[in-house]
Amino acid sequence: MATIHIDADQIVKKKRKGRKGHSVDLTTLREIQDLLGNEPRRADLLIEHLHKIQDRYHHLSDQHLTALAHEMNLSAAEVFEVASFYHHFDVVKAGENPPPNLTVRVCESVSCELAGAKDLLSTLQNTLGDTVRLQPVPCVGRCQEAPVAVVGQNPIAHATVDKTVSAIETKQINAPIANYINRDQYEQAGGYQTLQSCLDGDRDAEQIIMLMENSGLRGLGGAGFPAGKKWRIVNGYSGPRMMAINIDEGEPGTFKDRHYLEQDPHRFLEGMLIAATIVDCAEIYIYLRDEYAGCREILTRELQNLINNPPSTSHQLPNIQLRRGAGAYICGEESAMIESLEGKRGMPRLRPPYLAEIGLFNRPTLEHNMETVYWVRDIIEKGPEWFSSHGRHDRKGLRSFSVSGRVQKPGVHLAPAGITIKELIEEYCGGMLPSQQFYGYFPGGASGGILPASMGDIPLDFDTLNQYGCFIGSAAIIVLSDQDSAKDCAINAMKFFEEESCGQCTPCRVGTSKAVGLMEQSQWDTELLEELSSVMCDASICGLGQAAPNPLRSIIKYFPDELTSS
Repeated sequence: MATIHIDADQIVKKKRKGRKGHSVDLTTLREIQDLLGNEPRRADLLIEHLHKIQDRYHHLSDQHLTALAHEMNLSAAEVFEVASFYHHFDVVKAGENPPPNLTVRVCESVSCELAGAKDLLSTLQNTLGDTVRLQPVPCVGRCQEAPVAVVGQNPIAHATVDKTVSAIETKQINAPIANYINRDQYEQAGGYQTLQSCLDGDRDAEQIIMLMENSGLRGLGGAGFPAGKKWRIVNGYSGPRMMAINIDEGEPGTFKDRHYLEQDPHRFLEGMLIAATIVDCAEIYIYLRDEYAGCREILTRELQNLINNPPSTSHQLPNIQLRRGAGAYICGEESAMIESLEGKRGMPRLRPPYLAEIGLFNRPTLEHNMETVYWVRDIIEKGPEWFSSHGRHDRKGLRSFSVSGRVQKPGVHLAPAGITIKELIEEYCGGMLPSQQFYGYFPGGASGGILPASMGDIPLDFDTLNQYGCFIGSAAIIVLSDQDSAKDCAINAMKFFEEESCGQCTPCRVGTSKAVGLMEQSQWDTELLEELSSVMCDASICGLGQAAPNPLRSIIKYFPDELTSS
């Protein structure tokens, strides 16, 4: 359906009735038209356009939303329900005061809480004036630098009150750009030659798919579905096919995708383009979490470089769209991400059908986590045996562990799949912090459960933790010491799930809230909590509600002493 564009300057009346009776302020409409410029007014670009308004005015007023709805030929209700769904959009209703232009966000997730985020937040509340808005927020993807405050878009590592206030006073509010491997450096080291060979037909699709299958590479966003098998399945459906890359890593404790993007973005981009070439995807959509402003600048630069100077002069690149998340953990779930890419609320879809058959814009879609395609070039050039030859304790492959908490060297550590947490701490993380003893660990972020130190010899890999009520997910390891309370960490995780539940299904929406209340009691009603957990696991639509009970069940099962202590 064609979109009718109305120039505000051509409208004589002061106000015009919008759809369903909403009045459009002509001055605001003109501002929106100028802001959007020649950008298409398609519905799937609604979130992108909301970001433009938020960035310019630092909030979304009723007038903004009504004018945008009019400009995009959408109902005001459609625009409002999307804007109000995402945490990073500040919807200001008529009569309300807009927030200050500058927002300081303090992460309060598990790793930052262990590092003193509560004290930092409390002191900042007493220090900052009304000209700055202070917000406690979920994980910002920098757990190795805990505690973290974000001034505007500038993350403050190992934040203190003095460092945060200094950034505010000196107006250091923009995201820093990492010193990454650029296009020239990447190509000097052989970059894009493998893509060229795929485009030229030197390696056919079946050969590459078999290499991926033989490598044993599994999806590294958390689900662990075999990558080669996914390529084969999507390739079996009629085109045009789509590709969606998920870089919305919001799981508390996870930051590996950001780490690789800030180091070697073209290795990711080449792997992505190889996958799109082999599966014959007509369009690629990259969904990047909004907190990664520095990565967004890197990808914007390097994608434009690729578009202006394609790696191959004889083959056209697929249409590549970089899309910006808006602060919704649920959009890490693949179908919720697809809904968000289509300009809607990030509500998970009921399945079947699966995305491989009916995904983005109802087309067969190859969906991957960023790190999964990051390894594609190495697997093709070095052979599948290179990847599968790594591993310990009868496991195969490599894993990127995001490690935070009570270790001397937190960060992303590339280690053999199947390594144990004890081996990981001693060999890669420099041991525990001085005067702290290993007490427990999250093996897979906030949703992966909690295990005690006595179970520190379990191989860390897909499928090895399931029998213990845990999972590795995206390999986000949070290490606890004898100075920590696993029970408090479990409460922190459940509060996160309560905040991030999309609200679509009752077991998750109500269950997480009820669980927080029960867990904050001095004495846990373990029978009621177990009953509640079973309902959430059995009846929730997606993995958020299904996995949310893992930490509380872990406390009941593995840390019973904490339930009886005062």
